[in-house]
Amino acid sequence: MARPLSDQELLPLADVLAAGEWCSGEALAAAAGISRAALAKRIAHLRAWGLDVETKAGLGYRLQNPLSRLDANKIRTSLAENSKKNLRKLDVELRTDSTNQRLLEASFADDPQMLFAEMQSAGRGRRGRVWRSPFGANLYGSLAWSFASWPPQLGTLPLAVGVACARAMRMLGVSDVRLKWPNDLRVGTAKLGGILIEHRGEAGGPCRVVIGIGLNISMTQQQAGTLDQAWTSLAQCCEVAGIATPARNHVASVLVDALIAALLEFEIGGFSTFLEDWEALDAAAGQAVRVTIGAADAIEGIARGIDADGALIVEHAGQKHHLHAGEVSLRITGSAP
Repeated sequence: MARPLSDQELLPLADVLAAGEWCSGEALAAAAGISRAALAKRIAHLRAWGLDVETKAGLGYRLQNPLSRLDANKIRTSLAENSKKNLRKLDVELRTDSTNQRLLEASFADDPQMLFAEMQSAGRGRRGRVWRSPFGANLYGSLAWSFASWPPQLGTLPLAVGVACARAMRMLGVSDVRLKWPNDLRVGTAKLGGILIEHRGEAGGPCRVVIGIGLNISMTQQQAGTLDQAWTSLAQCCEVAGIATPARNHVASVLVDALIAALLEFEIGGFSTFLEDWEALDAAAGQAVRVTIGAADAIEGIARGIDADGALIVEHAGQKHHLHAGEVSLRITGSAP
C-alpha cells in the first residue's frame, strides 16, 4: 500500500504555485526531486484540498487564484493594541475538522483565544449545515471567550457578533453588507459569511462561548461545488467597488479587532449598544418572509425587525409573532405588499 503524503511534502508544491503563474511539470518535479508520476499524485492531493490547479499542455500547472497563506505572527502584529492586550493566544492550523470543535475542546485557561485554519474537513453552520472550506480560499476562524457570569442577554450575542462582522467588512471597503437574522452576512441576496456560536456553562455561573466565523474571500465556483444558496465573496465585492481585495492576513486582523471590541462592549452594555446598528443593517425588515419552525411548521408574513431580546418579529394576519433562533430558519421571499 502506498504511503500517504504528508502536509510537509505537499506544502512546498502549494507554495511554489502560490503566485498563480504557470510552472512546468518538469521543473516542479526536478525541484522536488521526484518523478513526473509522483508530481501528478501531489497535484491530485492539492486538488483534493480544494485548490483549483489548472493544467495545460506546454505550460504545466498553475493555481487559478494566487494563494496567500495565513501567518499567525503577521495577524497578531497587525492587531490594535487593545486586541493584543486582551487576546492571550492566536494560532493558525493548516488543516482541522472544525475550528469551533478545536476550541470547544481547548482549555478555557487560554481564553480569549483565536484559532484560524487554512482548511476544515467538517466545517459547519447553523442547524447542522455543512460549511464549504476549501484550502486557503476563505477565512475560517473561531474565538473562545469566557464570561465571569452568564450574560443576561446571551441569546442576542449572535446579533452583536453580526454587527461586529459588518463593521469589519465596512472597514475593508464593503459598504453594502447587510445582516440576515440571525447570523448571515449578505450582499444583496448573496451570502458573504456566516456565524456559529456555541456555549458551555450553567445559568448563574461562568459562561464560555466559541464564536465561529466563516467568510468567503476568493472562493471560485468550482471550489463552491453544489452550494444550494446564492453566495458571493470579498473578492467579488471589492471588484464591484473598484478596490483591491485585501490580503487574508489583513482581513483576519481586522476581524479579530472587531470581535474583541464587540465582546468587551457586550460585557459592559449587553445588546443595547448594538441595536441601532442592527436595525440599520437588517436585510429582512419590511420584507415578505417565510419562517420555518422545526421540521414542518411555518409562518409567512412581514418582517418587523427584532425585539430587545433579539427575537425576530413577523407580522401575520394582524398578529406579531416573536421568534427566537434555534430551529428557526428565515427566508426572505420578496418585497412587502
